[in-house]
Amino acid sequence: MLLLLLGIIVLHVTVLVLLFVSTIVSQWLVNGERAADLWQNCTTGDPFQCMASSSNEWLQAVQAMMILSVIFSVLSLFLFFCQLFTLTKGGRFYITGVFQILAGLCVMSGAAIYTVRHTDWHQALESTSYGFAYILAWLAFPLALASGIVYVILRKRE
Repeated sequence: MLLLLLGIIVLHVTVLVLLFVSTIVSQWLVNGERAADLWQNCTTGDPFQCMASSSNEWLQAVQAMMILSVIFSVLSLFLFFCQLFTLTKGGRFYITGVFQILAGLCVMSGAAIYTVRHTDWHQALESTSYGFAYILAWLAFPLALASGIVYVILRKRE
């Protein structure tokens, strides 16, 4: 049982790290010396410059979804530890699972909106590709859902 709890906590912390990195790092869209993310556009040339991102409504929706996913995941981890010590024997971690599933759905929504609408912000060029932070956001989605489902299924034992 201890190994199961440790595995669940490691999975949750992994999801949390993926969400933090994908939200913060400036590598959602890469084009040669240019990198764009949710917050700023940077050039890595001789004068390193960063400009604020666009104020498009869809980009603000992506920003909100990514921030909500981080908040829900942190709240879910906190609730897991609280329920671990207060839940009665045989009880399920429903609240923890629901918040983790919400985190997964938020990151999926944000990444999907970005996938569909990023050409409104940057012209699609041949050399433009998705960066590693974008890929980490999509990787966090199934892991967060799996973690949430495990929380819902999990029962507390003594």
